Amino acid sequence: MTLLPQALLRQSAPSERAVISLSEGSDPRIVAGALAAHQAELANVILVGDAGAIRAELRAQGASEGHGVDVHDPLTSPLTEGFAASFHALRKHKGVDAATALTSVQSPVTYAAMLVREGHAAGTVGGAVHTTGEIVRAAIQVIGMAPDTAMVSSFFLMYPPAKAATGRAMLYSDCGLVIDPSATDLAEIAKASAQSCKALLREAPKLAFLSFSTKGSARHAAVDKVGAGLAQFKAMAPDVEADGELQFDAAFVPAVGQRKAPDSAVAGHANVMIFPNLDAGNIGYKITQRLGGYMAIGPVLQGLARPANDLSRGCSAEDVAEMIAVTVLQSIN
Repeated sequence: MTLLPQALLRQSAPSERAVISLSEGSDPRIVAGALAAHQAELANVILVGDAGAIRAELRAQGASEGHGVDVHDPLTSPLTEGFAASFHALRKHKGVDAATALTSVQSPVTYAAMLVREGHAAGTVGGAVHTTGEIVRAAIQVIGMAPDTAMVSSFFLMYPPAKAATGRAMLYSDCGLVIDPSATDLAEIAKASAQSCKALLREAPKLAFLSFSTKGSARHAAVDKVGAGLAQFKAMAPDVEADGELQFDAAFVPAVGQRKAPDSAVAGHANVMIFPNLDAGNIGYKITQRLGGYMAIGPVLQGLARPANDLSRGCSAEDVAEMIAVTVLQSIN
């Protein structure tokens, strides 16, 4: 059985506890999840935002700052002036002046990302209150992209219900960021997702490039795009098992995969689902979550120089704790 991120992190037993910054530090779910992760010795945390509001929420939850639970208010932090100078140097080519840089780093989302860039935190988590666009924009502007990556994309970790007779942990990508990927984008998303599968599921990736067609059962430009993306991915990563185009049932159900794609080593056994566009991905993960009872953790970002992750605005405290664990695992892989 695939371990959830918190259990996997405990098994990994890093020698030093990572620090994770949380940009919505006064949100009750963020505080509860951060405290749970800290108490489980998964990470130390920095809660970013209005210091008075954060301390009030900590008290309401029977906790206080200190001993690995720190509070940073960007309006009063001694780090803010230095962060402003660094941000100005980073963005002045885009027309950002010193005054605008100071205003920018006083935003908790940007400040939390600066903590990562400047080495005060291993990764950052936000999105319980802010939109995906705000979280991703700060991550790209401040943390930047990994040197070997052509784009930033996202995925959800999908875990079956504990009592399910069938089912397996999977990675769904991209369900949160890239709206209408090209064939080349699909190949890049798949490349990053295969690496994420190894790091976070600790399994050999089996990628299914999804469509409404299986192996030519339908003809359409959308089907051609999926096939072209698969071909480009195979050229990039010939040793990774991948197949397409596959309908979801052919990718997921062994009996259906055997019938629809009998020569495929992936059909019926895929653990990485590459969706053709954001409509399909977002709808697919929510149906799996709400009707199938799967736990959905994400959207997890991939392709950044250092970890920065988004939360659903409908997240729970448990989701926050699991995302903290995901972010730590990304930082040590």
